[in-house]
Amino acid sequence: MQYQDLIDACQTEWQAYTKHDFVTQLAAGSLPQESFLHYLKQDFLFLKQYARAYALAVYKANSLADMRQALPTLNALLSSEISHHVSFCQDWGLSEAQMEQEKEDFGTLAYTRYVLDAGMSGNLVDLYAALAPCAIGYAVIGQQISLDPDTLWHNNPYQSWIELYAGEEYQNHANQGALYFNSLLAEIDIKSERGQQLVEVFSTATRMEIAFWQQGLNATN
Repeated sequence: MQYQDLIDACQTEWQAYTKHDFVTQLAAGSLPQESFLHYLKQDFLFLKQYARAYALAVYKANSLADMRQALPTLNALLSSEISHHVSFCQDWGLSEAQMEQEKEDFGTLAYTRYVLDAGMSGNLVDLYAALAPCAIGYAVIGQQISLDPDTLWHNNPYQSWIELYAGEEYQNHANQGALYFNSLLAEIDIKSERGQQLVEVFSTATRMEIAFWQQGLNATN
């Protein structure tokens, strides 16, 4: 099977994730700044744990090739993505040290620990199945916003976020990661017991993404 088979197997969750109200409001520039700032702070904490998960991928790998595969993503997380969050929050008067002191919301805790547990209790494929909704989904979201003719995102207050995930660097990196994930899935039949286990991991991680968006929206309630 391929990663698209996992997406197809949980279309309800995938659509709820990639077309969540948080995403549509962000694309329209109507998302309350309070919601976005809350999301940024939590995503900063999320990305720290996400980086640990890619470090775990090195540990779980059985070959040098698989070990090397995780390094570009790990480096990108520790540099461009987290740096973007730091820079964005600095524009609103929040320092990196202050974000480090933020408490993780329950949704952030649940999601990040689920990903790490999937990797610790399973193998490399389980770990990448838990990581994939974020890595692939953000590329899908970035592209769908940038290509939407009804979205005037160039004058959007969240333009730099859109540019990050719609940009060539992130899109290429996500595509390379997706191709590698496909190579891990190639010998697995989605209808098999093992295939259905991976569908469940992917589906659960996707539902965690939905909850992550929602906690951002809930910050204004």
